[in-house]
Amino acid sequence: MIEIARIPVLSDNYVWLAHDPASGETVAVDPAVAEPVLDAAAARGWRITQIWNTHWHPDHTGGNEAIKAATGCTITGPAAEAERIPTLDRLVDDGDQARIGAITADVIAVPAHTAGHIAYHLPAEDMVFVGDTLFAMGCGRLFEGTADQMFANMRRLEALPAETRVYCAHEYTQSNGRYALAAEPDNAALVARMADVDAARAEGLPTVPTTIALERATNPFMRAASIAELAERRAAKDVFRG
Repeated sequence: MIEIARIPVLSDNYVWLAHDPASGETVAVDPAVAEPVLDAAAARGWRITQIWNTHWHPDHTGGNEAIKAATGCTITGPAAEAERIPTLDRLVDDGDQARIGAITADVIAVPAHTAGHIAYHLPAEDMVFVGDTLFAMGCGRLFEGTADQMFANMRRLEALPAETRVYCAHEYTQSNGRYALAAEPDNAALVARMADVDAARAEGLPTVPTTIALERATNPFMRAASIAELAERRAAKDVFRG
């Protein structure tokens, strides 16, 4: 079973370390910076052998070069964004696979936040690394894509098994939840979840990973009934100040 470490960096980013005890391999997912990630691995006696990038934004790739220099790791990322991530060694796209030891990760194309954004789904481990596409009660801004792309992403991700743990790259849950309550004020599951989130954040505790089951029940973007509704909700969230 893969062991996971959550590394908080910058103002609200999470870098994930995924360690496979059987092979000794460790993957750093979307390292924004290098030093805290290297320190966290060293503290656990883990050696970073790979980096997996979900998209090109600097707060997901900024640590690539220094971590590679320190460890000799291999960097995998989206083929469609290769020109914007010059440190990549291996280019992958929808339907390709990555591996940590003997464990397979299926690459899923989820464009919209960026044009070539990908996710890594590890079915045997019931986990998916989604970068900035799916958040707890939220989705990524449509910087380089469209609402119809994000709507399709939501359909692909909601089709994963309910128990799948969702590892997103930011602690946005509380602000996402405030908008979600405005969008669906009568959603009892959402009201209950936000009470838990508010309590956790009051104690400085993280609120992710989430699960596909939780997102099906409480995420207004996954629950949007049409492309038009998702587009309307995304536009509203972009200016929401609740």
